[in-house]
Amino acid sequence: MVKSSRFPLSLMLSFVLCACTAGAQAQNSLTTLEAPQGGLIVFGPVGGVTTQSAAMSRLLRSVHSNCGEKPLIGRPFQFKGTRAVGIFFTVTNRPQGNKHVAGLIVAVATGPDQVEAALLSDEASRFGKTVNPMLRQLLAAWHPGGQGSGSLTESGGRSTLASAGRTGPPAQLQTIVLPDRSASVGVPAGWRVDPRSANGTIEISGPHGEFAFLDEARSAVDPSNPILRQLQQGGGGGGSYGRIVCPYNVDLTQAYPEIMRQWRHLGGNDRPVKFQNMHAEPIPGQRGERCVHVTGIREVDGEGGAQEMNMVLCTTSPNQGNYMVLIFQTLLPVALADQERATAGAVLASFQLNRAVINQQASAYAAPGLAAIHAIGERAAAQRDARNSAYDAQHADYWAQQDTNARNSLSFSNLQLDQSIVQDNNPYGNGTMGHATLWNSTADALVQADPDRFSYVTTPNFIKGTDF
Repeated sequence: MVKSSRFPLSLMLSFVLCACTAGAQAQNSLTTLEAPQGGLIVFGPVGGVTTQSAAMSRLLRSVHSNCGEKPLIGRPFQFKGTRAVGIFFTVTNRPQGNKHVAGLIVAVATGPDQVEAALLSDEASRFGKTVNPMLRQLLAAWHPGGQGSGSLTESGGRSTLASAGRTGPPAQLQTIVLPDRSASVGVPAGWRVDPRSANGTIEISGPHGEFAFLDEARSAVDPSNPILRQLQQGGGGGGSYGRIVCPYNVDLTQAYPEIMRQWRHLGGNDRPVKFQNMHAEPIPGQRGERCVHVTGIREVDGEGGAQEMNMVLCTTSPNQGNYMVLIFQTLLPVALADQERATAGAVLASFQLNRAVINQQASAYAAPGLAAIHAIGERAAAQRDARNSAYDAQHADYWAQQDTNARNSLSFSNLQLDQSIVQDNNPYGNGTMGHATLWNSTADALVQADPDRFSYVTTPNFIKGTDF
């Protein structure tokens, strides 16, 4: 028997997603349905908002507040043949032991300044299996505007909400434990863990050119470190052969292409790489580690076309000029990125290290040489700490593509409001170009009147602090 009840909005989202302490209760209330096959459904009017994008943003903010981290969202889309717009999201439920949750938000304008919305959620590992049954159950019970399910469509025919647009939900994952028990990961059907994966490092390939690289590490050397130079001059080691050579204190948001070039070179691959629409931002590390989150499109000559890249790169604390570079990365063919982005994120989120096994492996490696035990122990500790830091940073911040999500949200909002951002190409006194958000009619008039001076600003070029 399906259960149905009504609660205030903030309490409802708290119950559905996070079981967190609810904040101030909203005036409006939503209805909840408990899906027989698993998952929960919430729907009803959203008070205090006047647009679909505002309703979706409000629900996402409630998810953020109750789950303890900002959800990772896909691209907004419109359901074919309907007036409904939707967006998929994934989030880590911090209060419930870092439980991974996936969901879908649907919003429908039911009248002037009136919006109804629905939120479907389930455990991320099975959301891909339960989302369509939940959509069918939602359509049977939800009648936005009180006009029946036909009000969801543009033509008055039967709604096709169950075909969820271009952005795909995460696929169901099967947990794979490495033979040496050092780590585990969730893998969708058809994806394969490389049998050489071991010692906490996992490589995964998909059937259509998808790749995931988890907890990969290479040693690096800082050529500017004075202690290291003294060791080299005195014949005490510290050579750079087989290692990445890069000053430790560089800006990783600028240096990552060169670090990755050397990484590939050490692996025997010197093919040129082209990057497009790249965005890099520093993210928190622990115990002195420095990390950067990089997203964009890359294309390697001779490797089968452009790929959407999502990477967390970290450097560990240096020890006499030596440090480690660690990488978590997914690569998706651009043509499949919308469909599989959430699945790739779920794979990354499912990665778990078995620290006890890692410690045993480090001890076994150190045992044969008593004279080297201290040095090896320090390296093993640095690697373990780096893995912990990279995992925690990836787990907490990989999903929070804050600037990218903000740009996408602004672009969607502008589309709803019939607005565009225009750039004045004549530099101001500080050498920067001016940005302004204008009605589309005004923007068109400016660009057509003087296209050399005025131009449209695309989503990747929105300026933080100015446009969003």
